[in-house]
Amino acid sequence: MAKLKIRFIDITYGIAIIVADLVVFIILGVLLMGYDDNYDSSEGEYWSFASMNMNEKIIYICYNVWIVLNIIGFIYIGRKIYIKTKISTT
Repeated sequence: MAKLKIRFIDITYGIAIIVADLVVFIILGVLLMGYDDNYDSSEGEYWSFASMNMNEKIIYICYNVWIVLNIIGFIYIGRKIYIKTKISTT
């Protein structure tokens, strides 16, 4: 039975990726706070594209794309971990 190797550099890269991911979420969240501050109910329903200006639409789309990329990344990492543990147990 092969033993899983976890190297220090792999842990460092993993932590760096998580920190970078959180920084992107924080930046996008802070930018979306501008929408909350400037929302006017006469322009449309809350969080509808009609009530957003072009910058807020771009930020909102980037935020949702970032969430989808995170889901794809979690699936990819989960698959790699599953394959490595499956190979090491057989």
